[in-house]
Amino acid sequence: MQLDKLVHFHKALGDPTRIRIVTLLKQGPLHGQAIANKLGLKPPTITHHVAKLRDIGLVYQRRDRNTIYFYLDHKKLEFNANAILKIGEETKVTQEMKVEEKDKLSIIKNFFDADGTLKQIPSQQKKKLVALAYMIRQLEPGKTYNEKEINEYIKQYHGDFATIRREWVMHHFMYRENGQYELNPKEMWPVIF
Repeated sequence: MQLDKLVHFHKALGDPTRIRIVTLLKQGPLHGQAIANKLGLKPPTITHHVAKLRDIGLVYQRRDRNTIYFYLDHKKLEFNANAILKIGEETKVTQEMKVEEKDKLSIIKNFFDADGTLKQIPSQQKKKLVALAYMIRQLEPGKTYNEKEINEYIKQYHGDFATIRREWVMHHFMYRENGQYELNPKEMWPVIF
């Protein structure tokens, strides 16, 4: 949520009369005269405060014959009230994702040559999973591969195709049955970082 919208929302609610109107409307829709009577205020005062609440989208109105009823947008109230607790989370998540992506790219750069071949299979689990995910990215989901096809595919990255193939199966990147290989859904892949 944009910070200026959040500030505008809280400024509009920063009045005891408006908070009391919101409290009344939480119980159900009311017309202006009913709100005025319950709060002991004049109808023009209620009109002024309801207009401020309408400006931020917290209150909307519906006409029933000659009477206008005001309704509280409960979802908008809840969203805006909780939004202040989420300030900074988006930035934090984005920053964490950027760091993770940089780390993954660094691992790929360190373990793969410019032509895309794997220099060596990383011994550290985290780095190995990044390398395995990088190598498997061009296989097609839903397609079944025989062992020879998988071996040929792996050879473009590394000569030890048996180890890579075994690692893919062990870490649930792939499923193997009767010499046939198929990618598992990404939800089954290990969480990398």
